[in-house]
Formats: sequence, C-alpha cells, structure tokens
Amino acid sequence: MTELRRRARATGDDRLFGPDARPGLRSAVADLSWLLTRGYSSDAALKLVGDKHALSARQRMAVLRSACSDEARERRRAARVELADLAGVDLAIDGLNALITVESALSHGVVLRGRDGALRDLAAVHGAYEQVLETSFAVDAIARLLHGRGARPPAQVVWYLDRPVAGSGRLRALLEARAREHELPWTVQLVHHPDPILAQHAGVIATSDAWILDRCARWIDLLGALLRGPTESTHALPLEGPVLAARPDLWLLDLSDDTAPHADVR
Repeated sequence: MTELRRRARATGDDRLFGPDARPGLRSAVADLSWLLTRGYSSDAALKLVGDKHALSARQRMAVLRSACSDEARERRRAARVELADLAGVDLAIDGLNALITVESALSHGVVLRGRDGALRDLAAVHGAYEQVLETSFAVDAIARLLHGRGARPPAQVVWYLDRPVAGSGRLRALLEARAREHELPWTVQLVHHPDPILAQHAGVIATSDAWILDRCARWIDLLGALLRGPTESTHALPLEGPVLAARPDLWLLDLSDDTAPHADVR
C-alpha cells in the first residue's frame, strides 16, 4: 500500500516565514496592495515589491496571495458570511481550494491570513490532486462543522471539482462515500471550469479564490469557521483524527494590515 504524503511546510519555510521574516512580509503586502489600489498590474507590481524586499519566489507567492486592492478588500468583507448564516441556504464548495487549505492547516503547512481576512495555503496543484494523510480528516471536519449536532446546516451542499485535474475522480468517490455513510445532503460535480459556475452561484460559496471572491454574492471561509467552530463535544459525527479548533500547533501567518488582533502563532 502506498504511503500517503502530507501537505506540510516546505524545506526552508521556517526561515522564509519565521518571526524574523514576518515584518518584511507584512510590509511587502502593504506595498503591493497600495500599488494594486492604484491600478498597477499584479505582475509588474509584484516584481517591484519583490525586488525591493529581496523576496524569494515562495515569499512572493505568499505576498501575492495575501494582498489586494482597497476596493477588493471592502467588497470581499461585505460579502463574507459566517457559519450561522448557512442555515437553510445552498452552499457550493470550491472543492480543491477548500480541502487543500484545511489539509495544509492539519499538516502544519503555512496558512496565510490576507488583507481580506481569508485564509489561504501555499500548496500548488499542477494538473494533479493527490490525497494526503489529512484528506479524510479534512472531509470529516467539514462534515462535522456543517452537519454536526448543534449546527445550523445548509439546505444542500454541492462540491465542485476540476474535471481536468487528475485525482478529482477519486476525491469525488471519497466525498460521495462520506455522504452516503452519514446521510449528508451532498452532491459532487466534476466540471471543466468551476470558477465561473461558483462566481454566479445564487447561494453561498466556500472558497478563498480571489477571482471568485471578487464576483460572487456571498462567501464563507471554511477553515476560518473551523478554527472558530463549535467544540468536539457538540458533534454527533465520529471524531477520529485531528480537531482543528483544539490544536495549538497550527502554523497561521497573519500578513494583513488590519489593526484588529489576529493570532500569529506556530
């Protein structure tokens, strides 16, 4: 049997994103956001900022994923909903986006909080999605969050997966098996281009994808909800595996420029 990988931190991440690097990264996010607000293209602005702060390629990726214009930040904040707002509504989940972020958090990978408040990972899917040790745990954590005892569940949940990405079919089988096992109101759609579908969805979208956030009516950050979610004692579903809200060792890196306090812990 093939041993499952983990979506953990990459070699060098402790240095690239450790305490000494964080002030410079926050400054770079503020600089890039200033340029984006003034109409600079993201590519040109990122090169200017990355060169100024002498950032590595991985640090530049983190800064790009954390920055946004003032207009985008305000729009995304206004459209954001919380867990209680899901009661009785239709929820569409950007499947790979949501799962990879939760997997990264569970495996102590770097998770970023950007200017818009969304939590994002640094993992990359290059044409193929591989399930990791934390995949089943992540699916179960999301199921407990949405449908556990004491929750106010959505009316139905549709997972959208990228058909062209290898491994999406196996992930669909896992999600459908969980839905049958726990009698969850889940369906799974394999589509060629999920982003436009999600952007136009009438319900709530679970994603941190910036392109979708700038176009959808309402969105929720599932990882953020998991971290603030109900305690394990309120859930009826099985609790095998890690419980996100109770873990002290999550590697969250706040690169926002908000004055509101956020945990920046490891």
